[in-house]
Amino acid sequence: MLCSIIIRAFNEEKHIEKIIDGIQNQHTIHDVEIILVDSGSTDNTVLLAQKKGVKIISIAPEDFSFGYALNKGCDNANGDILLFASAHVYPVYTHWIDSMLRPFTDEKVALVYGRQIGHEKSKYSEKRLMAKWFPGYSNYNQQHPFCNNANSAIRKKHWQQQMYDESLTGLEDLDWASKIIAQGYKIAYEAEAVIVHVHEETNKKIYNRYYREAIAFKRIVPYAQFSIWSFFYLLSTNVFSDYYYAIQDRVFWKNFLDIPTFRFFQFLGTWKGYNHTGNIDYSLRAKFYYPNNFLRRHEHVVIRAPRIEYSSNNT
Repeated sequence: MLCSIIIRAFNEEKHIEKIIDGIQNQHTIHDVEIILVDSGSTDNTVLLAQKKGVKIISIAPEDFSFGYALNKGCDNANGDILLFASAHVYPVYTHWIDSMLRPFTDEKVALVYGRQIGHEKSKYSEKRLMAKWFPGYSNYNQQHPFCNNANSAIRKKHWQQQMYDESLTGLEDLDWASKIIAQGYKIAYEAEAVIVHVHEETNKKIYNRYYREAIAFKRIVPYAQFSIWSFFYLLSTNVFSDYYYAIQDRVFWKNFLDIPTFRFFQFLGTWKGYNHTGNIDYSLRAKFYYPNNFLRRHEHVVIRAPRIEYSSNNT
């Protein structure tokens, strides 16, 4: 079964070689094609990818949306399975692709998404978000449409029947998943398919990310609501939660200012994006915003696959 890996990129010369190296160190590399959808990079992103034998699809910057870039990549892919990865992620283990493909043995599974962990440069609150959204235990029959296209895979035949919404400002993955669940298919979360997600965002970029995702979520869920009370409540509870874990991890003072700053811009962007209309589904609200349950503990999968050894030239 051929797997096509589709990477969306814009000015990612700092990271692009690392993800390609990670892919080329997989056990199943002979069954993989790599496609880079570049939206007008002005650095060496395309040149570096070409040197490693990657297929390049170029789109104009003014045409870009997350859905449009994905649709272009899918349309040019030959694989039965389409695996999506951000340009600033990289796999941790040599069985990443194998793990992403495993749940597809169930014909009812239409989408698989894998675990994401933060980079050492990631903000502490970002790492806490990833720990909540991408836990260390798998779920092959998830009941809600949460997923993330920084590390996910779908069947091409399902994409041919339902392409990504190119008009959304984000969350095209959640929109697609919602529609596929409505058709009776399954979503699987695979905890063994681990990637490191490198986010090095300014406060403005944090604000913009959550702002556009809130706008998109309101499009997907028209009755969505995020009041000023929600802003203050979730800001305070998440800062408290992050401080609690930072103390446990003995990094409290190192992140004393970064934690409230990140959470402030996260929820400010969310509040602005929702614009106070309607209600929001509780299960998705909890998945996106609420802090971890302090008392809940789960068994984590034990991964025995070899780790990928990246060269010192890669960050």
